Amino acid sequence: QVQLVESGGGSVQPGGSLRLSCAASGYPFPRLLLAWFRQVPGKQREGVVQADRTGGTGYADYIRGRFVISRDSAKNTLYLQMNALKPEDTATYYCAARPCNIFTRIRRPPEVREYNAWGQGTQVTVSS
Repeated sequence: QVQLVESGGGSVQPGGSLRLSCAASGYPFPRLLLAWFRQVPGKQREGVVQADRTGGTGYADYIRGRFVISRDSAKNTLYLQMNALKPEDTATYYCAARPCNIFTRIRRPPEVREYNAWGQGTQVTVSS
């Protein structure tokens, strides 16, 4: 079964940047759809972005070009580059994975119910 380990969270000021990483193992990397979710205490987990192996992506509307997802197949690692961070971005960020056909093309944000493998989460705090 796939295992996912996130890292890179921290505390930054509004307008700052962070890069989250998610190391994947236990499953062929090209056969995974990979995604980032986030969750605030008391609220439902929400999809941020997902990516297929071809470069297809689906971002949540509130991202507006501030975040970029990428995959490094040589390192079996998923990244989320977060720029122009806002206080409302404060949350625990989770990477997630699900098996897929290698030809799958993503054009929409991820949904929690679609994913079945999760990392432990990494905290992102944006405050003055």
